[in-house]
Amino acid sequence: MGFADQRFTVNLSILFTELPLLERPAAAAAAGFTAVELWWPWTDSPVPERSELDALKRAIEEAGVQLTGLNFYAGQLPGPDRGALSIPGEESERFRANIDVATDFAASLGCTALNALYGNRVEGVDPAEQDALALENLALAARAADRIGAVLLIEALNRPESPRYPLVSAPAAVAVVDRVNEATGLGNARFLMDLYHLSMNGEDLPAVIERFASSTGHVQIADNPGRGAPGTGSLPLEDLLDQLKKAGYDGRVGLEYKPGDRPSAEAFDWPAR
Repeated sequence: MGFADQRFTVNLSILFTELPLLERPAAAAAAGFTAVELWWPWTDSPVPERSELDALKRAIEEAGVQLTGLNFYAGQLPGPDRGALSIPGEESERFRANIDVATDFAASLGCTALNALYGNRVEGVDPAEQDALALENLALAARAADRIGAVLLIEALNRPESPRYPLVSAPAAVAVVDRVNEATGLGNARFLMDLYHLSMNGEDLPAVIERFASSTGHVQIADNPGRGAPGTGSLPLEDLLDQLKKAGYDGRVGLEYKPGDRPSAEAFDWPAR
């Protein structure tokens, strides 16, 4: 087993970012990948022009890669935002406006995983109010995802880098997954297990895998410290991915790491090492 036994998908919102968006799918294909994933590419626009959507769809199709994951609109990411769906007012409305746009785009490319970032706590707003709004919006997103046969992913981030984000542990994120599934009755909300974020929170990763592999719809990796490629830090990523497979996870593994001070195309030598 090990790295050679995994099915990787490369995140084009953190790798190949030295290239324009429309050139990244072909660059990933040239690096040997057959699958890619994306954060919502239009950080200022939950409803971009049809020409922009069509251009990205064409770039992915012409590169011959499969889009395996897409974020819903999440505000300025990378940047200060960590999602929009729990933020009352304009941002929540922008998330809702994006639901059908993102879902239809995913469906047009056969993408069956949509990630909904929860959003930061807002000063002066009751957390219970934000949580109620989040559940309402996540239920809408889950129903839209179900319409295209997709899962809705809910992710735990890490407290050091996202101090105002409320889902900073695996149990916290899985509790939201369970609430969404209870609210909709669909069962298509799943946990996005990002091993980098969980390690930054100091969680016992083997214990997390043992407890939550059955709730997991997608896995992402980066090494820690540094959020670099496997082997640049101290996480036993190969062993952890082996444990996930043995626990029954057979999905793809998203490469969501920083390439460092080199072109992204040179940041994939770690399986050989």
